[in-house]
Amino acid sequence: MTVRSIAAFALLAVFWAGFAPLAHAGQTPVPIPTPATVAGGPSTAPCPSDLPAGARCWRGGTAQGAFYWIAIPANWNGSLVVHAHGGPRTGTPEVDDPVEDLQRFAVTVREGYAWIGSTYRRGGYGVRMAAEDTDIVRRVFWTLFGKPKRTILHGQSWGGNVAAKAAELYALDADGHRNYDGVMLTNGLVAGGTRGYGFRADLRAVYQFYCRNHPRPSETQYPLWQGLPAGARMTRAELTRRVNECTGLDKSAAQRTPEQARALDNILAVVGIEEGALVAHLAWATNLFQDMVHERLEGLNPFDNSQTVYAGSDDDAALNAGVERFSADPRAVARLAYDADLSGLIVLPTVSIHAKKDPTVFVGVEALYRQTVDRAGRGDLLVQTFTDEDQHSKLSTPEYAALLHGLMDWIEKGQKPDPVSIAARCAAVAPAYGEPCLFDTDFAPTPESR
Repeated sequence: MTVRSIAAFALLAVFWAGFAPLAHAGQTPVPIPTPATVAGGPSTAPCPSDLPAGARCWRGGTAQGAFYWIAIPANWNGSLVVHAHGGPRTGTPEVDDPVEDLQRFAVTVREGYAWIGSTYRRGGYGVRMAAEDTDIVRRVFWTLFGKPKRTILHGQSWGGNVAAKAAELYALDADGHRNYDGVMLTNGLVAGGTRGYGFRADLRAVYQFYCRNHPRPSETQYPLWQGLPAGARMTRAELTRRVNECTGLDKSAAQRTPEQARALDNILAVVGIEEGALVAHLAWATNLFQDMVHERLEGLNPFDNSQTVYAGSDDDAALNAGVERFSADPRAVARLAYDADLSGLIVLPTVSIHAKKDPTVFVGVEALYRQTVDRAGRGDLLVQTFTDEDQHSKLSTPEYAALLHGLMDWIEKGQKPDPVSIAARCAAVAPAYGEPCLFDTDFAPTPESR
């Protein structure tokens, strides 16, 4: 039975006919509509164990080739969260890929919201593509179950760029009616494409100066900004072996050779990343850059270090004299900006949360986004919060619940939240989740914050 089988969809309709939701205390029960009969509709699927008891799940596929998962809790509040996942994932999408995202943000279902998330139609870079696929699954849900009471757009990590782009492109329909009611961004890459990846291009150049093994002298040479030559392959395991060979990253500090310790210390100090994030950032600067350059930008270079003055090593003069230099092609920069940069012209209440010590997407991107939105004259629609955490993929659970509560009150009651009120909401719901609230209500990043 395929995820698109009509027979499975018929079973889904029978199931729905007998499904009666519960309601939140103090709320009128929300009647769950019978889904429309749509050829190729979703099939029922076992919900992940992270979801609350009584939740129901489905999986399906879009005409564009993306897979999606839907979850609806027994106590559905009538509203929907449309999720844009991070990455970008460079592999071929699989039907159950959204399960990881659903598990990570099961708090949304526990708080009474329906959830839908897409794999996007293909792996690799493409913010506009991913934004369109995100809006397509919003339409899938609306077609199957009718228009929800509220629809919230949520983006995590690179998905924050995707969701912010989707909010600029699809917030309103052609008649000015709202497709979404609010936006939630979590550890989002909201600097956009042209400002979000430069440090990884620096990493490739600095790493190669010290390590000379990516590529090795015996291998085909290519401009580092390409990531890899077109058609070449490098696994994460192979990249890790090369990093370990040069830096001793897999060893304790005491076990590293002086040459390894020097290389590692210099790379981390100059680029400004944490030891534990080195391989991940280098992998993005390898396989993602290859996809971005060769598949999306026609082989053109969007990165520039021609005027960069590197600092923080034990010999900055030697580094700056010997590091590989490259200049961006204006055509590549323009294409990347068109695809992934943000205008700041938001029209919906937007809340965000970002870990101050996020090792993957530096918190300074929030300062850049604030500048972008303020310059567009829409700063009144953006509320940013920050936490004293050092994680990227998953923050403390009650913080997400508090962010959702604050956003919904803003939408439904006109009560705009601020970091203090969201932190207070977190404290109120934290006992139910058994996790702490770590908001820093006084923090304000600069573009250079890491």
